[in-house]
Amino acid sequence: MISTLRVAVVAGDGIGPEVTAAAQRVLEAAGRRFAFEIEWHAIVAGGAGIEAYGTALRDEDLRRCSEMDAILLGAVGGPRWDDPAAAVRPEQALLALRQGLGLFANLRPVVAEPLLEDSSPLRPERIRGVDLVIVRELTGGLYYGDRAEGHRTPAGRVAHDTLPYQEGEIRRVVRLAFELARERRGLVTSVDKANVLATSRLWRTVALEVGAEEPDITLHHLLVDRCAMELVTRPATFDVIVTENLFGDILSDEASVLAGSLGMLASASLGERRTAWGTFGLYEPVHGSAPDIAGSDRANPIGAILSGALLLRWSLGQPEAAAAIESAVGAALRSGHRTADLIAAETHPITGTHAFTDAVVQALSGAAHLSHPGTGHAA
Repeated sequence: MISTLRVAVVAGDGIGPEVTAAAQRVLEAAGRRFAFEIEWHAIVAGGAGIEAYGTALRDEDLRRCSEMDAILLGAVGGPRWDDPAAAVRPEQALLALRQGLGLFANLRPVVAEPLLEDSSPLRPERIRGVDLVIVRELTGGLYYGDRAEGHRTPAGRVAHDTLPYQEGEIRRVVRLAFELARERRGLVTSVDKANVLATSRLWRTVALEVGAEEPDITLHHLLVDRCAMELVTRPATFDVIVTENLFGDILSDEASVLAGSLGMLASASLGERRTAWGTFGLYEPVHGSAPDIAGSDRANPIGAILSGALLLRWSLGQPEAAAAIESAVGAALRSGHRTADLIAAETHPITGTHAFTDAVVQALSGAAHLSHPGTGHAA
């Protein structure tokens, strides 16, 4: 019997529609191979939502998302909506989805693919063997604390943001990091700024308490500045990194250089709600909307495609299909396909968004031979 799975698609802005379309094609190919179907539900949000409705995300669309098994997101934002003083901004859609759906943990796997060593600005020996996951707390901290926009005082303009965390918010995301480490290499690195911030001292205290309950997992602590340095000097020593919202945002973008490009990285934002198939979540590539290349067939679809694999694994109960997609991406790379962001030297012809997706679908379908760059779209 074929299972029908309900997924909301928030294509967003810029290259968002292109990469989500690529991920949808690959997920549908996986469905044909592994006997499931996905019922897609389009949601207009972000800059596109502002243009259509005057708001980044309508309440009724948030409710529709909450009724799905999972959400696939492209990217939101762009120069048209870049005014920081604007009352309505595309990024409000992301914050509303995360908070409104209780998505408290963002998982960002980073793997250094040996075939792409020449795409990283770091020396090959630095990135060899990198296989880590950054777990970012997603619904607390500076992004959701009380703030005051800039206002004038006798001393000049003043603004402030607050960084609140509750014990329970910290505990649940640290526990998730320990659960992930148990299935990996058994090492958790908790990142904070405990020498300065009160919230970081609470973070470290709670992390120590969770660690005491999990003696089979090794727990290390790093200040965020030291972690930032070691991510580029000793990245292969990390297994699972868990940290608060702002630090996780910054560190995970820094980690993109390990994979060769921001376009390579997938992410999963998970909550506590269970569906019939797994854990409800939102899945998106880490990159932004890149409006300068929108519509030019130059976007790297790998992050979105691998986000689709995470969606299958975590939310739709299809781990074999997820692994098959990940293998198909590797096969496309091995056959020589490279999007523009992955070419460090004139050693490969450039593969466009559509052609790379064709190559992944072809590999996923079990074709004996992949088409090579320059031979056109795969059949």
